[in-house]
Amino acid sequence: MSTPPDGLPIYRVLTGRDDATFCLRVSEAIDLGYELHEGPAVTFNGESVIVAQALVWSARS
Repeated sequence: MSTPPDGLPIYRVLTGRDDATFCLRVSEAIDLGYELHEGPAVTFNGESVIVAQALVWSARS
């Protein structure tokens, strides 16, 4: 598939608390065909760790 499914963009940034739900969202994007773009950004908001992960469409066929 040369384009992402369901009209998704070729570049995405997922953000959220560093928990199993966030990891599942990233894993699902990888399963769709996205690849990680560099490492994650991590910060602390005073209550929990927040992560941002960029993903790019790999255009694999």
